[in-house]
Amino acid sequence: MTAVHAPNWSGPVDLPLRGEPDVQAACGLMHVHGRHLGRPAPLGMDYARAVAAELSAIGALAVDLGRARGVPLTGCATSVAQAALLAVSQYLAAATADDPDEWHPGAGPPFRSREGVVFEVEALDPVPWQRFWAALGVPARAVERGWRPFLHRFATATCPLPPDLADAAARTPFAVLEATARQAGMTAVVRSGRVLDGLPAYLISPRGPAGGVGDEGAPVGESPLSGIVVLESCRRVQGPMVGHLLGMLGATVVRIEPPGGDPLRWVPPMAGRTSARFLALNRGKSVVEIDLRTGRDEVLDLAAAADVFVHNWAPGKAAHWGLRAEDFPAGLVYAHASGWGDELGPEPPLGTDFVVQAHAGVPASPMTVVDVFGGVVAAHAVVDALLRRERTRRGQAVASSLLSAASRLNALTRHRDTSAPTVPVCTDLAALGRDPRFARALVREGCVLPASPWEFFR
Repeated sequence: MTAVHAPNWSGPVDLPLRGEPDVQAACGLMHVHGRHLGRPAPLGMDYARAVAAELSAIGALAVDLGRARGVPLTGCATSVAQAALLAVSQYLAAATADDPDEWHPGAGPPFRSREGVVFEVEALDPVPWQRFWAALGVPARAVERGWRPFLHRFATATCPLPPDLADAAARTPFAVLEATARQAGMTAVVRSGRVLDGLPAYLISPRGPAGGVGDEGAPVGESPLSGIVVLESCRRVQGPMVGHLLGMLGATVVRIEPPGGDPLRWVPPMAGRTSARFLALNRGKSVVEIDLRTGRDEVLDLAAAADVFVHNWAPGKAAHWGLRAEDFPAGLVYAHASGWGDELGPEPPLGTDFVVQAHAGVPASPMTVVDVFGGVVAAHAVVDALLRRERTRRGQAVASSLLSAASRLNALTRHRDTSAPTVPVCTDLAALGRDPRFARALVREGCVLPASPWEFFR
């Protein structure tokens, strides 16, 4: 019989945490979410509890998968505190790096138009950013000063922009802003007044012939995913989080990076020779460098020895590179973690955390709440698909997105605990990393990082 314990509040954290407000206060969520204000502030939802619910579901499926593969597991446990630490992992890593991150208060988007329309903007390249604001008459110096904090808001949870930008938005009708964004190549998404909560978190469908997956024999190892090989081609947060969690469950993760390596490896602050934030999501993975524009055969050769392939490529890239699901071995679990899924058509706008927050009606946060949750949901889907593959001996196709994850997050957080915390509020992640009461939930590998959020029982 499988025993999966409902997440408790504290887990291995030696503090008397009694609810979501305590967890957000003690584990750094209030601190990171409130950075843009210059003071700790609670998120507008019970976010840690939602992440813990997904981690618990993953653990239950992992136990079943391990047992089906011959790993003698009897149950698992996780906690809301560990879920919160996972959510702030990149900020914790940056705060405990060799040259810790510096951040300054300041709120950037969403902006407000002349008639009061609240909207988010997104650009991953400085050219659209420059064109958009220049067309609105913002001085070049202010546009230039704003780019770096805007680009790094994912990493810092702050965005101190020159006031010229918000002022330009506030004197311009939204129809003009929208048209200007379109011409400049900038994404602009209105902050929705409705809460999207009805989408399925992920979709799984069988692929390849029934019985097409051979019996691999007993796995070597004691973890539920021991012997499972995951091949990932992902950037930023959502996709790498999938491989990170699967690795914590015992899988061997092989990461495809462009020739010369993923540029995010060298983005300060550093922990030794690697970016601390990069380590938070990618430590323990082996790496092979492939140019996806010319390396189709190399990818497929690696996939032939893998159980899972996961990517978060932009729409159209898989077809362009000849790396669609049907190009991969039939027995594989093929997982696509996208921004919007199919909800906004074949040519959607940029699908990143903040614009998805806006579209889905997620309570606004400068933290990467949807990116992290999207990675957790996609990992949930992959473990579910692996279990189905084990039971049917048939490959599986997985589709999840930031939008579907946002919908799931909204559904899990309809009710919010607004009580005041009963424990001190963390205001320094470096101090949290040194606090012995967190020692059993953290590890140090160049910087301080969360340990696995699961404990499995045999």
